[in-house]
Amino acid sequence: MNTMVHLLRLANSIPHTLSVQILLAIVLFLGYYLFTKLVNGWIKRLAETKKVSAARSSFILRTFNIAFAFIFIAIFSITVGVGYGDLSLFFSSVFAVLGVALVAQWSMLSNITASFLIFFVFPYRVGDRIKVVDKDEDISGIIQDIRMFHVLIKHDNGNLITYPNSLMLQKSVIKLAPKKKPSTTTRLYTQIRKDS
Repeated sequence: MNTMVHLLRLANSIPHTLSVQILLAIVLFLGYYLFTKLVNGWIKRLAETKKVSAARSSFILRTFNIAFAFIFIAIFSITVGVGYGDLSLFFSSVFAVLGVALVAQWSMLSNITASFLIFFVFPYRVGDRIKVVDKDEDISGIIQDIRMFHVLIKHDNGNLITYPNSLMLQKSVIKLAPKKKPSTTTRLYTQIRKDS
């Protein structure tokens, strides 16, 4: 009975807002955990369906997990009581520095963004035979790999073409029928002997 009295006194001494904040923090942690599990499972299934390399799918997973962690930290900080103004000042400063750093490498940033789009909405997979419509060059062959910055295409003559992801989204891409293997004819000659 004495322990129950202590627990009741402890519960009454905790401010109501603190107990609500603790409850919200627990709900946020559970929500974050469940949400990342669901999204990670969905991304892994999508990667298996599209036959994406393990390195590329782990890059996509890592990037989404980092983004989810930032969003969770922002929501958690606001819930715990860190001022919205302080938090927005911090994030705007971080994004300003990143923006200035990445504008210098604009083409790299556009290739990374295109890599995400290719992962989720590109209708072609590794092993498909494609042709990129380009008036200057014959860019056709079988997709060998789709990486963070470029797509590797094995041309029919054996050359390996490295094509930037951003250009892959900007130009028309035609899915070609699989190349027919030349049919081979085997003739069997036998010699029949006449026995006299």
